[in-house]
Amino acid sequence: MGDQRAVVIGAGPAGLTAAYELLTRTSIQPVVLEQDDIVGGISRTVNYKGNRIDLGGHRFFSKSDRVMKWWAELLPLEQSDNSQLALSYQGRQHSLYPAQGGPDPTKTDAVMLLRQRKSRIYYLRKFFDYPIGLNKSTIVNLGLPRMARIGVSYIKARLLPIRDERNLEQFFINRFGRELYLTFFKSYTEKVWGVPCDQISASWGAQRIKGLSVAKALTHALTRPFRKKSDVAQKKVETSLVEQFLYPKYGPGQMWEACTERVRQMGGEVLLNMRVQRLHVEKNRVWAVVAQDRATGREQVFEADYVFSTMPVQELVRAVDAPVPADIRQISEGLVYRDFITVGVLVDNLKIRDDVIPGQKLIADNWIYIQEPDVLVGRLQIFNNWSPYMVADPSKVWIGLEYFCYEGDHLWKLGDAEMAALAIDELAKIGIIEKASVRDHTVLRMPKTYPAYFGSYDRFGELQAWLDRFTNLFLVGRNGMHRYNNQDHSMLTAMTAVDNIRAGRTDKSNIWAVNTEQDYHEAQDTDSSSAGGP
Repeated sequence: MGDQRAVVIGAGPAGLTAAYELLTRTSIQPVVLEQDDIVGGISRTVNYKGNRIDLGGHRFFSKSDRVMKWWAELLPLEQSDNSQLALSYQGRQHSLYPAQGGPDPTKTDAVMLLRQRKSRIYYLRKFFDYPIGLNKSTIVNLGLPRMARIGVSYIKARLLPIRDERNLEQFFINRFGRELYLTFFKSYTEKVWGVPCDQISASWGAQRIKGLSVAKALTHALTRPFRKKSDVAQKKVETSLVEQFLYPKYGPGQMWEACTERVRQMGGEVLLNMRVQRLHVEKNRVWAVVAQDRATGREQVFEADYVFSTMPVQELVRAVDAPVPADIRQISEGLVYRDFITVGVLVDNLKIRDDVIPGQKLIADNWIYIQEPDVLVGRLQIFNNWSPYMVADPSKVWIGLEYFCYEGDHLWKLGDAEMAALAIDELAKIGIIEKASVRDHTVLRMPKTYPAYFGSYDRFGELQAWLDRFTNLFLVGRNGMHRYNNQDHSMLTAMTAVDNIRAGRTDKSNIWAVNTEQDYHEAQDTDSSSAGGP
């Protein structure tokens, strides 16, 4: 492997993980090409006047010990009275704390915070637990008649499930019953994706919700008092029920900035503002990647022994400079992407309050799902609750409103002032803030944030097989695989690809297997196994 080069397209979690793994585990030299002027992909942190924005909300939690250890090595966990926080990795217990004890976040920046997760649903101008719990507040908020309908429809779904489960609507009904689906899932999901649930593949539910059900939610609530608080990995807990997570002091982008610095220190290159234009291929290999410097317009050719691609599959196929079969081109062009707008709003305080602490400025939520059908906003983040260091002035409340759209549609085309005005009006309309309390705002747009499970997705396997023919090309990450991965899954796809290179494995099925099972498993020994994860 001496003097070999890997070209990595994209400096998000998957791309930077690939570069780091190559440098620490092989002699292959990576060069990372990032089209933006910032690293992290959708896991970046944007700094607006000292107020930091996390695009989408990124909990640092994984059932993969390999990923948890990887994160802790780059950004150690903060000091805590609980010295028992540990994880199991390669058959041994590993403390998440350094031997000398965790750093103090008031004195150092390179640190991960241990955070408590709280998120709720806002519907009928009231708060509901997320996931929905069978408790007094839920019953009071919904009323006994609706609760009775929910119970009956859930029992019916369990006794008479839809056998041929093809779309997302059927997926939800089978797990929650029709009435609960109509109350809490249909409106929000269609707000996110812009199409009816019966037009979305059931694969989306299997990818994002996995084993969550009413029964598991109830079991989780009943066993909560008996669980050990030190179990930060929470391996037996469904991802949607996780109550603790790690979070970098200055948001998720801090992790990828730290990784970029480490990659450069070890001799790797991370080049910003480099837009990939073409992939030169010959027979079944990619021999070079052509990228254009966005600042100068100059093109540069990067010869490659290996190529890791995190760019959207549609754009990748367009960049291949060899004949593409008509059916493959048709599938690629039929892929759909949902785009994303975040509006950051700085306010003096919120109208909504928790009753737990009288006079408290903040509710405890990290994010709130906005189920209200009379507004377009889909989710609300409260950045103060992710990390107090995300906010320049701790006396203010820094919130992010998330909107889902298509690049080029009416919402996407709104000017920043119009978009901010819409967001502020909607917050006031549903009783979250008083408009007079707004002090500042900013608007961020992120294209191709969510690869969609409709369009030509039902034929994606054919496109995957065609791309896998290029023996030295590895598709990794969310857009690279057109799969709604979390950042830990994206990292695992890159780790597994490097495992395959080390092992001389050409079959890529284990990369595509990441995040397809209910629980993904750890390789017992990544130095000798080609599995490298799930």
